[in-house]
Order: sequence, then structure tokens, then C-alpha cells
Amino acid sequence: MQVVIIGAGISGLATAFLLQQQARANGRQLSLTVLEEEAQVGGKIRSLRSDDGYLCEWGPNGFLDGKPATLDLCQQLAVAEDLVRSNDNARRRFIYALDRLHQVPENAAAFLRTSLLSPSAKLRMAAEIVIPPRSGGSDESLADFCRRRLGRQALERLVGPMVSGIFAGDPETMSLQSCFPRIHQLEVEYGGLFRAMLRLARQRRAARRSGQAVASASGPAGVLTSFAGGLQQLTDRLQEVLADQVQVSAAVTGLEPAGAKFNLQLADGRQLTADVVVSAVPAYSFASLVKGFDQQMAALLEQIPYASLQVACFGYRRQRVAHNLNGFGYLVARPHAMPLLGTLWDSSIFARRAPQDCVLLRSLLGGATHPEVAGWDRDRVVAETRAALRQTMGIDAEPDFVQIFRHRQAIPQYLVGHGRRLQDLLQRTARYPGLFFTGNAFFGIGLNDCVSAAQRTASAILATDRSRQTE
Repeated sequence: MQVVIIGAGISGLATAFLLQQQARANGRQLSLTVLEEEAQVGGKIRSLRSDDGYLCEWGPNGFLDGKPATLDLCQQLAVAEDLVRSNDNARRRFIYALDRLHQVPENAAAFLRTSLLSPSAKLRMAAEIVIPPRSGGSDESLADFCRRRLGRQALERLVGPMVSGIFAGDPETMSLQSCFPRIHQLEVEYGGLFRAMLRLARQRRAARRSGQAVASASGPAGVLTSFAGGLQQLTDRLQEVLADQVQVSAAVTGLEPAGAKFNLQLADGRQLTADVVVSAVPAYSFASLVKGFDQQMAALLEQIPYASLQVACFGYRRQRVAHNLNGFGYLVARPHAMPLLGTLWDSSIFARRAPQDCVLLRSLLGGATHPEVAGWDRDRVVAETRAALRQTMGIDAEPDFVQIFRHRQAIPQYLVGHGRRLQDLLQRTARYPGLFFTGNAFFGIGLNDCVSAAQRTASAILATDRSRQTE
């Protein structure tokens, strides 16, 4: 079986490695090629150590260890011993609202004391327990769900910032079922969030007595985890293990079905033939490849938009920052005029992200609510970031270190109806046995989601090959 995987981000590399492992375990033979158009692998995962000693993440800075997918992958790659977990103080997170930072409440007592929400907003949230569940199974936006169950202020000061921090998205357009399926499931199963919390708390107490485990109402949790040298250690290790099966600077410009196989055209003039093709590239790139033979599939893929970001990494000598950095960082409440989505206190999250007696702050600007930021030049990004840090943290000093990353089409947006579009895409690809797609545009944007999807894709490829052999 000849398999070609297009894209060597974490999704493509993990699919290749896991497919190879499964094939060996089942005594199956395959010829595997991973094609990457860029000069290096990793996609959005890139860790850059400056000459000054700052370690800046170009994209994501870790994964939660509360799910097994990425941890299992690290075990198979023999890099689990190199993992580092975030500092305990990273559990403290903040929201910028009402002209100051507020710690996000971690328990009921803190919720009652917090000034982040007004007394009437707290009562409105408490009333969620008597609000009946929504009838009908159609999708709804995160904003509509939050206003319906928790109130407007909870949307603006809790849910809105969270959506910005995870998706760089707009809760008015994002799908509840696709972005936070666990929350949707709680309303369906228990009639509401507080009811679910109470029921699950009772189940957990009973489970502890019998030695069983029960999921929490908040869904997957865990500690943010990475590597001492940054998250790129994971993709570098995958490239090392896959060796010459990975080809960089190898852009695919054409794809077409050819009977039971697929023909691929490369930018360098080469032509490849494969029994199986896996797209592990962004939705818009996959759309350009299938448009020639399936315009309906391409149209569905083009309905998945992306939010753009600019990331500003600022390094300071510690004495120049008076603000307490004992925490993960903060997100900015909605609505707010500043283009800053939030700032991560990277040197407080992981050790050795800044030189001794220095700190590293990583700010995210733009997203779906401020698309104009994508076009700003470096000077504008630096000026706006400095103004935002002055307003939110009182930092007036000029940074000693500056690194700016521009991400056009950075994060896929799971808009209302995403689940239906995904089902339609799966039906379209089923017309072409041997064609698969994976990646963060479809089944979840987190690292664990991408690795889990890679595992499923690898299993589906082997299942397809078995069915072909029995025909």
C-alpha cells in the first residue's frame, strides 16, 4: 500500500508515525511518504531560542496532560522523560475588565467574593439551575448559549475572553457543539450546567467509594505540558524517527483520482501515484487540491474560515516590571477597544523561558474580532502592544527583547453548523476510497485533538486496506 500524507505539521507527522506503528503491529507492508511545502516540518509548532536566551513559541506552547493522546505519543517516541509541566502558579489566571486584572474564581467561595462580576450578574448565573434546557437539537452560537443560560455579563467577562484565548474567535459566530461539545452534552443529559455539577459531584463521591472514575462537569483538565526546549522537540523527534520518509520543500500542486489510485503533481515537476492520500493541511489548502474534481467538497472546505494573529514576545529585566507575575497571564474581557486578546506570562509558566533575572511576556493581538491587525507592520504591533501592557499591567519600560510573529490564517473557526459541514465533508470524501483528511480545522484545534484524530485516521487507513484486500 502506497500512502502519501500532504502536510508535515503535528497532524501529518503523527498520522504517519502512528500508521507506521499500527502497520508493523499487524504485519502490514506500506510505502509511506510525507510531503511538506515549507523548508521545515512542524506547521504552527516552532520554538525559537534567541541569542539573548529567550525561548519564544511561534505557535502553541503546550498541551494538557489530562488526555492520554499526546502523552502516549511521547511514550512511543521515547521522549516522555523530556516533558516538563507548568509551574503551580500557572493555575492562577486573570481577566482584564473594569480597568484592572481580576483573578478568575477557582471555587464557589472565590466566585462569591470576586469583583469581576456584579452582584446581579452572580444572581443571574445562579438562576441557571432553574432555566429549562433548550428544545431541539440544532446548533447555536456560544454567545446565544451563554446569554440564555448564564447572562450577558458572564458572556462578556468569562466566556468571551476564554473563546478569544482558545480560538481567537468571536462567540457570536462560534459553534457551541463543535467548540465545547462537553458543555452541550451536559445540558442535553442533565438539563443544565449547575444540575450537571451537582449530579456529577454525587457520582464522583460514590465512584471514589467504589474505586471508579467519573468525568467532571468541566470536562477535560490537566496540567499544561511541554518540553524544556519548547514544543518543537516533539515535531523534531517525529521527523527524526520518520527520517527520509519526510520530504520538505515538496509542495503538492495537483491531486486527482485515477481509478482506485490517486495522482499527485508536485511543484518541482515530479508526479506520484498513491493508493491512499491523507490531507493534513489547512482547509483552504485542501480545497485548492480537490476543486478540480469535486467543487462541492471544495466549497464545504472554503466555509471554514481562519482568524489571523500577531504574536508579540517582549523580554524585560525583572526589576523593570513592577507587576506581580505569579500566574498564567490574562485575557481581555469583551467588548473592549484594544486589539490585545491577552498576554501570557511565559517565564512564569515554564522555567528557562527567559534569562536569569528576566521575564518573557507573550501577547496575542487580532483574532476574529480585530482582523485589521493582520495587516499591521512591526512598528505598529510593537506600539500597540506597549500601549496595551501599559494599560493592563502598568508596564511603561521599553522591552529589552522583541520578537514579532505574524500568523495569517492562524486558527480555524468552528462556526455555527460546523458539525453538519463536517458530516457533509465525510460523505463527500467517502466517494473517493483512499482519500482522508485530518488536522485542526475539523475535529478540534488542540494538540491532543490533532493527535487523537491522527490515531483515528491511521486506523481508518488500515481498515480501508483490509476491505480492499477482501474484495
